[in-house]
Amino acid sequence: MKTLVLGGVRSGKSRLAERLATESGLPVTYVATARADDAEMARRIERHRADRPADWGLVEVDTGLARALERAAAPDQCLLLDCLTLWLTQLLCTEDESRIEREREALIATIPRLPGTLVFVSNETGMGITPMDALSRRFADEAGWLHQRLAPMMDRVVLTVAGLPHVLKGDLL
Repeated sequence: MKTLVLGGVRSGKSRLAERLATESGLPVTYVATARADDAEMARRIERHRADRPADWGLVEVDTGLARALERAAAPDQCLLLDCLTLWLTQLLCTEDESRIEREREALIATIPRLPGTLVFVSNETGMGITPMDALSRRFADEAGWLHQRLAPMMDRVVLTVAGLPHVLKGDLL
């Protein structure tokens, strides 16, 4: 089962993804893409750590996501990746303009080959106003394009709003 959980900030998407991972009944490896670049982000990361079960594995990655997923995936394993938009942010902040495309294409090529259960979390950024600055517009565009590429590959796509899951594709929750 491959699931994409989308939602806005504080929509409940991570909580839902963690529930789905737990309900898989498989050992879980949490694939974290956040970097603690400031005190506020460090607090967010710590809160996520505290909320996760102690027996879950952890893989921290900022770039090279496809390779990290290939190494961590197994038929009897659940990978919970949180979150794709933080990963995109890391890529947008590199000096290599083409890196985001290479990494995205590697991820897209890798997903169909990954064994086990996958739960991917990402921020839905396309439901608000168009951002005023070029970097923010590029981020929203890249996230939207990534979601459009991922959704057909997933067994289930869920949009989370106010803690409520809305299944867009696949089996109901």
